[in-house]
Amino acid sequence: MAAVAAACGSPPPAPSAPAGGSAVPVTGTLIVNGAGTLAKPFTAMIAAFKAENPGVTVQSRFAGSVEVVRGITELHNPVDVLGVADYSLIPSKMYGTQFANWYVGFASNRITFAYTDQSKGAAGLTADNWFQVLAQPGVRIGRSNPDTDPSGYQTLQMLALAQNHYHQPNLSAAVLANSPPETMVGTETQLLPAVSTGQIDYLGIYRSDALQHHLRFLDLPSQIDLSDPAQAAAYATVSVPTSSGPRTGKPIVYALTVPTNAPNATAGLRFVEFVLSPAGQKIMSDNGFTVVNPAVAGVADGAQVPASVRPQTVPATLPGG
Repeated sequence: MAAVAAACGSPPPAPSAPAGGSAVPVTGTLIVNGAGTLAKPFTAMIAAFKAENPGVTVQSRFAGSVEVVRGITELHNPVDVLGVADYSLIPSKMYGTQFANWYVGFASNRITFAYTDQSKGAAGLTADNWFQVLAQPGVRIGRSNPDTDPSGYQTLQMLALAQNHYHQPNLSAAVLANSPPETMVGTETQLLPAVSTGQIDYLGIYRSDALQHHLRFLDLPSQIDLSDPAQAAAYATVSVPTSSGPRTGKPIVYALTVPTNAPNATAGLRFVEFVLSPAGQKIMSDNGFTVVNPAVAGVADGAQVPASVRPQTVPATLPGG
C-alpha cells in the first residue's frame, strides 16, 4: 500500500494538451458502466472525450459497483469501460471468470454521513458525539444495500471501526436501528434528493457526493473513514456480511478496467487513458475525489497492463488483489 499512500498524497498535475494528443480519434459506440458516485465526473469526462473524438457515440450507465460487475459476469452485458468504487471487485469477481485481467486504481474517497442544517440533531452535532446523535429516537438514516453497492458495506465497515475507535461496543447497532434494511436502496446516490429535502436526516455516502451536492458531512477520523492507505492493516480488522460473502475493510480505491470481451476495446482503452490524463484527473479532483497519481496497477497472473496505459501507472499490490 506504500505506492498508494504516496500517490494519494500527490496533487493532480496542471492541465496540458488534450488527452488524445496526436492519436487518431476513435469511432463507434463506447459503453461506459460505473459506480453511481462516478456519474457526475464521468458525465463531464464523456463530454470532453466526445469533443476529442466526435465520431464516438457514448452509452453510459451508473449503479452500484457490485451490480454493474454482475451485469458483465452474469448477464454478459457488453461494456467497454468499467469503473468501480472498490478496486477489489475486479480481481475477486472478474479475474477467475476471465472477464478482466488488469485494473488501474485512479482515485480515492472517504466514507461519511451527509446531512443538512435541518437534519434532526444537526444543531448539536460534534466530532465527538455524532454516533450518539445518529442513534437518537426518530432520526432517519439512509444507506445503500451492501449486497449491490460498496458504499453499503463500507458504511458498515466504518461503523465497526468506530466501535473500536470510540470504545463503544453497541455503536453500530444503535446507529443502524435508525436505518432498517427495508429502507436501503441500490446505490446511495438515489437518496441524495431525500436528504436534501429532509425526507431522511443522514445518508451514508462518500465525501465527494456530499461536496458535489453542497451537503454538510461528518469529518470522521482517518482511522475509521477508509481513506488512508497507511491504515490498511487496521481497516482489515473488521469484516461485514453480504450475500456474496464477508467484506473485509480496506482503503477506498476506485478502479478502471476494459473487460476482455469489450465490443469496442480500442475506444474503452482510450477512455481509460483520458481518465488518467491531467484533464481527467482535474475533473476528478474538482468533484471532490482524491486523485491517485500516478495510478496504481494490478494484474492477474501472467497478464500485463496495456502498453498505452503503463506510463501513467505504477505497480502495486493491494489487499485482495
